Amino acid sequence: MSEIGLFPLGIVLLPTELVPLHIFEERYRELIGECLAEDREFGILLADDEGPRQVGTRAAITEVLERFDDGRLNIVIEGRARFRVVAATDGRSFDTAEVEPVEDEDETEVGDPEDVERALSLFAKLLELTGTEIEPPDAATPQLSYAVAARFEFVPPLKQELLEERSERVRLKRLCGLLEGAAETLEREREIAARAATNGKVQPRDPSGAEGEA
Repeated sequence: MSEIGLFPLGIVLLPTELVPLHIFEERYRELIGECLAEDREFGILLADDEGPRQVGTRAAITEVLERFDDGRLNIVIEGRARFRVVAATDGRSFDTAEVEPVEDEDETEVGDPEDVERALSLFAKLLELTGTEIEPPDAATPQLSYAVAARFEFVPPLKQELLEERSERVRLKRLCGLLEGAAETLEREREIAARAATNGKVQPRDPSGAEGEA
């Protein structure tokens, strides 16, 4: 076990994920300042209406984008190893806790080959649908599920579910379902937009089967 500083936020940081943060509160300026000075990691925990979760991610500061005269900072962090809070500690202006590592039950387990192919295919499909250019992860990437999920925006509860799952096989299968749902939603939105663009409206269908006039 080890003690680390904690930064409770309304986000989930996945391993390998890069996230920009604006640091403005005095206590967190202190935390980030120490981490920069001593090249240390800190912990990101999802905190919402249900309170802070027990499983989070260690974060490393990869870049300081901007320093303001009043002490505020814009930084970029990268998700590293997962951890579980064992016991809260005190004595600092920011939250601290004793934590232990969270690892997959079988560190050698990889996703089902069909799910690996499916995840990367859906990755490419979503990039096409959104017109985004992102370098895809290699199929042999360890914990491919995190490498793929870190490149998309999911709501925090879903990301927390992926974070806490301790089987890469299960995690990748779950991710494929999430990506398929996102792709179907985008395709429906594109179809509606395309139909509406023809005359500013979506043509209703007559109950008899004949096209209605708009």
